[in-house]
Amino acid sequence: MVVEFLALLQDRDPGELRMELESAGQELPVDSILVVEILTRVEARYGIAIRADAEAARSTRSVYTFAGTVLKAIKETHPS
Repeated sequence: MVVEFLALLQDRDPGELRMELESAGQELPVDSILVVEILTRVEARYGIAIRADAEAARSTRSVYTFAGTVLKAIKETHPS
């Protein structure tokens, strides 16, 4: 979902972007304004709130850790 939002905001194919990210490693190649846009869309779509703390800020540096932060917030908000 994070890659899909990123692809949408960059007007790119999600599959191509995913392959590029996987070949480049775990870093999230976006600036802070784009990160805020992705966070806003994720929060609106899933009805969650991601805390604006140091842990969340660090997680935006990596696609994998950011996705983990989003998943954790979804599970906390909507437990099964």
